[in-house]
Amino acid sequence: MLLRLHLRRRQPKLDYDHQKFGKISTMLRTTRRSNGDGNQSASSKRGRKPLPIVERPVPKFTDWVDPPSFREALVLHLGRFSESYYQLHRSIIQPGEKFDRATLQSWVEGRRTPQSATSLELLTRIERRYDLPLGYFKSKLPNPARAASGLLVKGLPRAEQRRLAWHLPDDFNSRPLKEQKEILDWVQNVVISGATEYRRFQAQAMKLRYAIRFPSLTGKQIRASLPGDESYDLDDQADHIGVVDAPPCLVSELTELIRFKTATLTDIGYQRIGVWNEETTAQKIEHFGLMFGALAASPSGAVHGHGVPVKDISFAMLIFPRVWDWYVQWRERRRGFFTRWECDMLRNAMALVRSETGWLRQHPELASRLVPVEGLISAEEVAAVRADWQGACDFLHAHAGARVKEVERVARIHRDPFEPILPILEASSPVAEYLKIADEILKLRPDARRFPRAAAEVARSYLIIRLGLHLGLRQKNLRQLMVCPRGHLPRSERQLEALKRGEIRWSERDHGWEVFVPAVAFKNAHSSFFAGKPFRLVLPDLGGLYDYISAYIEGHRLALLNGAEDPGTFFVKTVKKTSRDASYNQNTFYEAWRLVIQRYGVFNPYIGRGAIKGLLPHGPHNVRDVLATHILKHTGSYEQASYAIQDTPEMVAKHYGRFLPQDKAAMAAKILNRVWEAA
Repeated sequence: MLLRLHLRRRQPKLDYDHQKFGKISTMLRTTRRSNGDGNQSASSKRGRKPLPIVERPVPKFTDWVDPPSFREALVLHLGRFSESYYQLHRSIIQPGEKFDRATLQSWVEGRRTPQSATSLELLTRIERRYDLPLGYFKSKLPNPARAASGLLVKGLPRAEQRRLAWHLPDDFNSRPLKEQKEILDWVQNVVISGATEYRRFQAQAMKLRYAIRFPSLTGKQIRASLPGDESYDLDDQADHIGVVDAPPCLVSELTELIRFKTATLTDIGYQRIGVWNEETTAQKIEHFGLMFGALAASPSGAVHGHGVPVKDISFAMLIFPRVWDWYVQWRERRRGFFTRWECDMLRNAMALVRSETGWLRQHPELASRLVPVEGLISAEEVAAVRADWQGACDFLHAHAGARVKEVERVARIHRDPFEPILPILEASSPVAEYLKIADEILKLRPDARRFPRAAAEVARSYLIIRLGLHLGLRQKNLRQLMVCPRGHLPRSERQLEALKRGEIRWSERDHGWEVFVPAVAFKNAHSSFFAGKPFRLVLPDLGGLYDYISAYIEGHRLALLNGAEDPGTFFVKTVKKTSRDASYNQNTFYEAWRLVIQRYGVFNPYIGRGAIKGLLPHGPHNVRDVLATHILKHTGSYEQASYAIQDTPEMVAKHYGRFLPQDKAAMAAKILNRVWEAA
């Protein structure tokens, strides 16, 4: 109580002192700021006067030890020129530009690093000011390959802009509109689409969607039911133009066909030749879906189909030669010429009605689903087929066989598999040329401590290229390769045969990483190359390969999984919130490989990155061409080339290896020239 009274008595004095101090402070500020006419006096301003701006400062020393990190390099060169970040900001920021010097301070203190296009432009100004090579500071960033943020491409969605940003120069925004358009056209035509004739056709063809899906067989989501109108056409579906789910009757027919071709044992009373594996089954589902989709598409739409009501489509329709003729001619009109694809489809027709073993021939009850289709199947033809199912099968088999010969005579090659990798195949050492892509990946790898996921993706990209070149495996065998960490018990050969997959594991006997793949896992398991024996290869520890494999298995792979369920494969996808499935399928692994080539393989003249000039995006299968061509150029032996890709010399001569006459002549001349050298 006494303390409270004491404070109350002293309060008026405190208030007075505060008011008095405020009046004095105001008088001092007014006196200091005004100089007769109210302007600030230059002589009364406190602090050191700013140093004059020098356009080209002189360094205190010219010899230095180049530091590895961006912050250390920036601090070093600030010290070389006796400048603070404040003085540097005054020297490089132009009037009207809004760039906070606190950002420069954060760079010096190591709290942040440049990421935006504006920040990277300032790095270029600093390099010019200090007479450093262009790109000096960017090469020292913890993630030097990261695309600059803030690059604006008008007219494209944000997701597309982020994809293009990787391939655009950092000063894209400041370039003239004409130059921006030139860069975008080049990136979209060469890097994104691939620039080959086939890729351009494919890009246009994908815009016109036509197919009947079988989601219950492919694992995709079933769409909502469509209207009950019998005559709706697929071009009118707003959400998925030209794509619709198959009706239950068609699904049941295809399900029965797949069961017939994939079952271990056929049903009693039925016969077959050959068995479909998982990849072949998926391919057949897609091909039949495209054929039925073309038949169902509206004649007046962009696809120019035949307009068959979806409910009337059945496999029984495939017994009519006119249906097959319409389809192969429709494809010829759409593409502009025939290819071997049409021959393969006609051979499918022959297989369906082959004597004794054809699935369609052994199911005459399907004739009950036949209905006339205007311009394609008449009522008289339906009645004739129902009366003589076996005769109709014989007629189609003979007709399709004759058509195959006619189409083969005029078929053209639309997709040249060698075209995207011609610069590599034409090199004297194709494998060494392809390895430049792996070197480019390492050159742009980020700091794993600051960017663990980006570093993991780079490690995966590097090992995809390295293992692809060492093993020469098909895409399926490479993406399905299981992993056994060092110190764990590897799977037995019987376990891997049941899985039809290989495994990469540590071999205590050979003290190295080995890849073991049972013969049954290969597409050509019954070829003379395997003779029933498994594939086993100890990887060479070249270029630090073992260290990269160990680091990937022990750290990077876990970062990619991000707590998701482990599929057990060596290569796993980057798991995100929107996708928790870490396993690759045929399409996603192809796109992963193609993305690696787009980012690190294709030389981009606008950003100066990329390993090989003239290279185009491609998939993993092209590596087999590289390996076969390399061995052919150095040995001339198709047999040795077949060893590198687990195949036969006949297959190498027919499908792999670009061994041109000049290569053969040069190899022969090299041997003959020794006679002249010895003379």
